[in-house]
Amino acid sequence: MSQQDAAGSHAPIRDDSEGMRQFNTLPRRILVVYLPLAVFVFVLLFPFYWMAITAVKPDNQLTNYQQYSPFWVVQPTLEHIKYLLFETSYPGWLWNTLLVSVASTVISLAASVFAAYAIERIRFSGARVTGLLIFLAYLVPPSILFIPLAFIVFQVGIFDSRLALILTYPTFLIPFCTWLLMGYFRTIPFELEESALVDGATRWQILTKVVLPLAVPGLISAGIFAFTLSWNEFIYALTFISSSENKTVPVGVLTELVRGDIYEWGALMAGALLGSLPVVILYSFFVDYYVSSMTGAVKE
Repeated sequence: MSQQDAAGSHAPIRDDSEGMRQFNTLPRRILVVYLPLAVFVFVLLFPFYWMAITAVKPDNQLTNYQQYSPFWVVQPTLEHIKYLLFETSYPGWLWNTLLVSVASTVISLAASVFAAYAIERIRFSGARVTGLLIFLAYLVPPSILFIPLAFIVFQVGIFDSRLALILTYPTFLIPFCTWLLMGYFRTIPFELEESALVDGATRWQILTKVVLPLAVPGLISAGIFAFTLSWNEFIYALTFISSSENKTVPVGVLTELVRGDIYEWGALMAGALLGSLPVVILYSFFVDYYVSSMTGAVKE
């Protein structure tokens, strides 16, 4: 061994952590981590806080800002929630929204799985163009589509029924779910399908026993997005539904709790708060699958 090699072998190893210590100081952490996180949490949670305190505020505190703070509540009451649940059709609206959202999500996922698998795995002629056209279809605003869809709904005879929403929501859910599942199916190794084909498996068996079990995070992510879009949809529900008992939460709260220039703010905020809880609960239960689908859980 030469003297240079010996000197090099005894040279002190540079510790990169020395240069990073300036980022570990408390002022730096406050500026870089804690302050942005506090702003993010405030922006994210303040609407829910505002809805919650407004839902339990007595009527005399809602507009009397001289004697009561708008950011706090004194002597909270449950009268608004009681009025919403027992004196309006809100429970029926909630059931309609849940039924329409679940049915639309199931139909959209079933169609999207077949479309995404065919485009990404079978590789037929024009598959990429078809995938691009599906994505472009998702970009068409619903404010343009509801006019021809309204004509079809009237002609079929399903106007003012939950079936009208169940059959029209997939028009914007299927393109989105297909585009999302295409990206996830692309991460699944082709070798798995080739091995199954060598063993004599059919395309249906490959889809149901190989691809779908690996694509569970992607399916859950697409289902969450589809359910959320269906739950919050407003234009189609406003156009295709007229009777109070068939309305969904977004339309029912706005049209039934606003009478002329009278806004029932307590009931409105209670309805908005209760209507947002199912989506929050859904995300909280499946957040791990949602994150894994966004980062690509299956690696070759």
